[in-house]
Amino acid sequence: MDSSTKILVGTAGWSYNDWEGIFYPLGMQRRREHPLTYLAQCFDMIEINASFYGYIKPEWARVWARRVDAVKPGFKFTAKLHHSFTHAAPDMPGPTSAASIKPTQENETRVREGLDSLASIDKLAAVLVQFPLSYRNTPLNREYLAILADRFKEYPLAIEVRDETWDNPDTIGYLKQLQIGFCNIDWVPSKASLERTEYATSPVGYVRLYGRHAKYDYLYKVDELKTWAEKIKNIARATEVVYVVTNNSPGAKSVVSGLQLKYLMTGTRVSAPESLLRQFPALRDVADPLQEEMNGLSA
Repeated sequence: MDSSTKILVGTAGWSYNDWEGIFYPLGMQRRREHPLTYLAQCFDMIEINASFYGYIKPEWARVWARRVDAVKPGFKFTAKLHHSFTHAAPDMPGPTSAASIKPTQENETRVREGLDSLASIDKLAAVLVQFPLSYRNTPLNREYLAILADRFKEYPLAIEVRDETWDNPDTIGYLKQLQIGFCNIDWVPSKASLERTEYATSPVGYVRLYGRHAKYDYLYKVDELKTWAEKIKNIARATEVVYVVTNNSPGAKSVVSGLQLKYLMTGTRVSAPESLLRQFPALRDVADPLQEEMNGLSA
């Protein structure tokens, strides 16, 4: 099987007002059209941001599934684990560590309700456990990863850590033992941040591109994406599936980068709304306009 067949690309979230008129059609919200209807025309998965800040309601999951299934039945979702499991509690100021993370039983119950609602309809692909830069590689913090791996063992997990202390062979071997995927990131450079890795530590590969120089608000150069396309292919050779998430969201730049990556990894031209092609003319090198009948699918 060609590695590109098990690489799913999508954006981080979909609720962005500044995408209207660029990627989404003008007046979409007024006409009660759903953003996922449009994203599913161009991508194979999406990462749920809302689950980090709040909780997925089962009725939302059913609506999301209907929207994407109308366009692409195989479409998948990944979801961020709620911040109560990855960030310091409000009453614990300072750097995040295992000692300062204090999720409650209610947090877990509500998290599971949302994740299970997606898993029960075969839409949940993976859960991203996203830690802040201050979460360093210490014995206690590594032990907490093992606790999470056991606590949420029914879900495919991927861990996102950002501090350079995590980038060593022993730790990568430890994650392989836990069968936790490693999220390889393209992060705004800092003295303490991880380099651009290509680790595969479980059957699930994960990649997130944030942008460079100006966090999130960054349009990747094609050569930068070519480098990542090769890394992603390498990860795919060592995993069962790779989820690639573009998080440079302002002005729909994540859509552009995601589409360019899809083309670079497959060599097959992609599709994009005419409005996006007008905003980013260079995208015409790899993308053709979506068929008109696809535009206007309603929620």
